[in-house]
Amino acid sequence: MQRLVTTLPVSSGVVTRFVPGETTQQAVGATAALAADGLQVSLDHLGEDTLDRAQADRIVDEYVGLLESLADGGLTPAAEVSVKLSAVGQALGADGAAVALDNVRRICVSARAARTTVTLDMEDHTTTDATLDALTELRRDFPETGGVVQAYLRRTEADCKDLAAEGLRVRLCKGAYKEPESVAYQDRADVDRSYVRCLKVLMNGPGYPMVATHDPRLIRIADMLAGRAERDVDSYEYQMLYGIRPDEQRRIAGSGKKMRVYVPYGDEWYGYLMRRLAERPQNVAFFARSLVSKG
Repeated sequence: MQRLVTTLPVSSGVVTRFVPGETTQQAVGATAALAADGLQVSLDHLGEDTLDRAQADRIVDEYVGLLESLADGGLTPAAEVSVKLSAVGQALGADGAAVALDNVRRICVSARAARTTVTLDMEDHTTTDATLDALTELRRDFPETGGVVQAYLRRTEADCKDLAAEGLRVRLCKGAYKEPESVAYQDRADVDRSYVRCLKVLMNGPGYPMVATHDPRLIRIADMLAGRAERDVDSYEYQMLYGIRPDEQRRIAGSGKKMRVYVPYGDEWYGYLMRRLAERPQNVAFFARSLVSKG
């Protein structure tokens, strides 16, 4: 299926809609194009559940090189990076947590040298505590490091109360992993209600909320909550995925608000693309139409 998707002309165009490429050069090029439209960027080198120490080291080297290229291109601090701990060693047995923390420290050092920041991505619920612990540890030396919480987890409202701290950047998303009912809301309306509750906590706190959603209704609610909290437009931002609602991304940026685009790249793009298609029926329909059309 991966070979089919990348070799058919009509479907390869779909891939590049959501993933700009596999190389650092392509990622930097996409970042420059977004920056020209007044958008900010968070780059994610795709890959997770790394089970080989050498592979984890290669991913760290990739991030270091990416950050150097972004700085050389004058794209920082508007462009930052997002890192999954499982990509840099978290799953490497008993020493995984320590290996991942050391590796992400290297990335944080490079990000600071490039005058930008790192956000720790969140993964499935089994890693939530370990990821938040790593965030706490990293912020001792790199207080600019951001974190992510997922509204579909039942615990997240309480996590937001703990994370609503001075200067802490918190990305609030709905969540994209298949989770059991015991830990996560299953109904879309329940997830949305949790999102709003979490958003209220973050908007009324002293931190820096990052509102990651494509939902127009939630964006309107975020606007309203920011207004009620009398937040300056520089004290929070919106985030969307690369290739999804690009016109809305430019509209938000054009209105004077911060709009950051999450840009994934790398050769491990297939799983990411499948998750994006699974999240929204509209994405599946778009993909299907592209496969059967003549261009």
